[in-house]
Amino acid sequence: MIPKDDCATFAIRSNLLDMAVQVRTKVVAIVDDDESVRAALLGLMKEVGLPAKAFASAEEFLDSGEQAQIACLITDIRMPGMSGLELQAKLNAENCRIPTIFITAHGDARMRMQALRSGAVEFLAKPFNDDTLLESVRAALEM
Repeated sequence: MIPKDDCATFAIRSNLLDMAVQVRTKVVAIVDDDESVRAALLGLMKEVGLPAKAFASAEEFLDSGEQAQIACLITDIRMPGMSGLELQAKLNAENCRIPTIFITAHGDARMRMQALRSGAVEFLAKPFNDDTLLESVRAALEM
């Protein structure tokens, strides 16, 4: 039996497991220069049954050539080299519209507005709740 407090979490994760079956060929991409964040997010995606790949930089993600396989992009805003916002702009300019979730410890209202106006699904401040992120991933996968 699931404790009452965990019912919402169970529902979100169960829903994501169902979606994982439907999008087997699509992958969640994680772009963050912090290795511990990448590892934690990979573990979270694995826990709910979503295939995921991690990249240490926007450039590494772009060089991978895997954009067509990506169903959802989770990216940090501030990274050495190309920022998450610059990555979003580059993808948009190339007509590669990947539902994007931004995560940041350094965001402000202007950045949030820019990201959302450019098509971001969500803009989350670190530290964020896993369930909030998973709900955003679910929304992105439904697009």
